[in-house]
Amino acid sequence: MASLVLVRHGQSQWNEKNLFTGWKDPNLTERGEKEALQAGIALKESGHKFHIMFTSVLLRAKRTGNIILQQMAQENLKIVENAALNERNYGDLAGLNKDDARKKWGEDQVHQWRRSFDIAPPGGESLKMTAGRVIPYYNENILPLLKENQEVLVVAHGNSLRALIMKLDELNPQEIVELEIPTGMPICYKINTKGKVKNKDFLE
Repeated sequence: MASLVLVRHGQSQWNEKNLFTGWKDPNLTERGEKEALQAGIALKESGHKFHIMFTSVLLRAKRTGNIILQQMAQENLKIVENAALNERNYGDLAGLNKDDARKKWGEDQVHQWRRSFDIAPPGGESLKMTAGRVIPYYNENILPLLKENQEVLVVAHGNSLRALIMKLDELNPQEIVELEIPTGMPICYKINTKGKVKNKDFLE
């Protein structure tokens, strides 16, 4: 049975500053690097040995993935970067402090942009739009490897992983917008040769 491990990147510099990040490209904080390191240690101790790693093209995800592979002594692993796995594009909100955005547009409007499935912020993407690129990419590029019993690591972002988990866990739009994904915690799936989820665990 194949293993699929999802990891949200460690804390970024803009997470720490409470800024909307989206497609902007800050690096990890020291805490974020430690979270990635701990994820790598946990995955190594649990016996994971990957065939391939997928990441977004954004630095915080790539850096997290590289730290994980270093801890696992798998630095030579094949790595595939693709913008389909990028964080949700926050458009005009990107770079703004979340509290300042609430003052500008109102608490209810900002909450709606952040926590609705199909309402996009100005110039940006809804979670539905994000899922519209993440899920086809998974179906075309990752799922075939899982059906061949390969072990796959995906290091991405809160919303791109929400979109993927929505498919894997068969969640509805309301359930997925309420899902919180911790930074740096591996989410481990067992996938059978038909591509169906048979088990799910969290490594802490």
